Amino acid sequence: MSENTPPEPKIAAKASKVLEMEPGSYWWCACGHSQNQPFCDGSHKGTGMVPLKVEITEKKKVAWCQCKHSKKKPFCDGSHRSLDSSES
Repeated sequence: MSENTPPEPKIAAKASKVLEMEPGSYWWCACGHSQNQPFCDGSHKGTGMVPLKVEITEKKKVAWCQCKHSKKKPFCDGSHRSLDSSES
């Protein structure tokens, strides 16, 4: 990996995680190493990646991305369906 190439996240799961969320601030795991998916537990330290802060303003169901390849991060856009089955 060159100095200008961003690090690749680990695929935590090849499916979204749908959760009923209360209003508040959440930190979405961008690196894929958290044991508390889809949320950050600090496991990104040393990866060159940082979590994404998300503000939820009203109670609602959210489909969180767990493959870390969504174009609508932190939310699922179905990108996990096109990942190579050998990726993990």
